Amino acid sequence: MTQPQLAHQTDAGRMYSRSLTGLPEVPSITTVIGLQALDLTGWASHMATSTLIADARLSEAVGSPAKLKTLARQCNDAAERFRDEAAARGDRVHNYAEQVALRALGEPHTMAEAREILAQHNEVAFADRFDEWWQNFQVKPLAAEITVWNHTVGYAGTLDLVAEIGGRTCLIDFKTRGTDRSGRVKPLNDNVVMQLAAGYKAEESLVDPAAGTWESWAYGQDAMLLGVAIGETEVVAYQANPQTLPQYWQKFWALRQVWQYQQAVNVAPKPLQPLGPPVVAPHQS
Repeated sequence: MTQPQLAHQTDAGRMYSRSLTGLPEVPSITTVIGLQALDLTGWASHMATSTLIADARLSEAVGSPAKLKTLARQCNDAAERFRDEAAARGDRVHNYAEQVALRALGEPHTMAEAREILAQHNEVAFADRFDEWWQNFQVKPLAAEITVWNHTVGYAGTLDLVAEIGGRTCLIDFKTRGTDRSGRVKPLNDNVVMQLAAGYKAEESLVDPAAGTWESWAYGQDAMLLGVAIGETEVVAYQANPQTLPQYWQKFWALRQVWQYQQAVNVAPKPLQPLGPPVVAPHQS
């Protein structure tokens, strides 16, 4: 995941400050959404098992408990490695998308360098498909990687892109996705609606990170919210259903309260204290 200028990694998760010299004040949108419990144990087990089966050393280890134990231990963190590799790939693809937008905005960019980095990792197909989507949808960027703030609820975040598409202002979040067995890009998680709703409900946007200058959020009215899945074979845009936005916003609001109460619990005294048996008064004769 990319690190916006005002974002800080803390014990309470990723948080935002109001300026480059300011202290972290509010949690990020992704930190709040991350409080939703997700059971990934099945996926982690599948990744470990699949990695073990595909390991060329497995046939040599059969019959040797010591070798099998070593091999299993090395494959056990397959899910963590896959997650980290996917995050790094997502950063590279997001960076390319940002550079494309900056070039279209007439701002300094490193689009060629970003494409070259993708090529070095055999990921240039992501850039090719993104370029096709950009052309087909006739994207007209208004702002790229724009940081927003909500004082009322208490959170901040960075939107990938604000653009005009088909005459509509769109708030856009890019997600790099893998390809399924049929060659289609994998669909987005519904949680992207929470992320987009939180961006839509912003109250301010960043103007100057060094000076800590902000302005009123200009795109919180009548904007279309899009989650865009970027794959190697295609790019698919999904519109957040306007009828579901109130429910997903309420869910985000509730998770924000969970974050706040969790911080209070973390600094509170130990909730459980050992208790000994009651003192029995000595028998009086």
